[in-house]
Amino acid sequence: MTDMLKTARFALPLLAVAQAQKEVVHNEALALLDALVHAAIENGPLAVPPASPAEGQCWLVDTAATGAWDGEGGKLAVWSGGGWRFAPPRPGMRVVRLSDGAWLRYHAGAWVAPDAIASPAGGVTIDSEARSAIAALILLLEAQGILISG
Repeated sequence: MTDMLKTARFALPLLAVAQAQKEVVHNEALALLDALVHAAIENGPLAVPPASPAEGQCWLVDTAATGAWDGEGGKLAVWSGGGWRFAPPRPGMRVVRLSDGAWLRYHAGAWVAPDAIASPAGGVTIDSEARSAIAALILLLEAQGILISG
């Protein structure tokens, strides 16, 4: 048997000429696409799979994962009726973490959360209008999920 053909970016399974049960491969690709397009994770990175996942829920797998996630560190894990499916991240990929609204980005082999930005403080001359404008801007950026509060 030859190796299954896969796409270059996300290793989605491709159909082969004269392949039996093409619907299995097609459905596998659709399940992974469903998880990856506008990716949203419940939480993570987690080392232990959740006990009662719902169909379509996704998590980030911790590098020290155990159980059904052993060896899948750094990947997106999506639960489906057929069990766990794993998708490898690509540089620049972004996901929103639903538990806190943070946007994570895959960079240099790891998932990175944005740095928290503290409100302005200190300084010799205090400009209360400038500080108010900066604080309002920070609130707006947090509301959009671009920043995490400090």
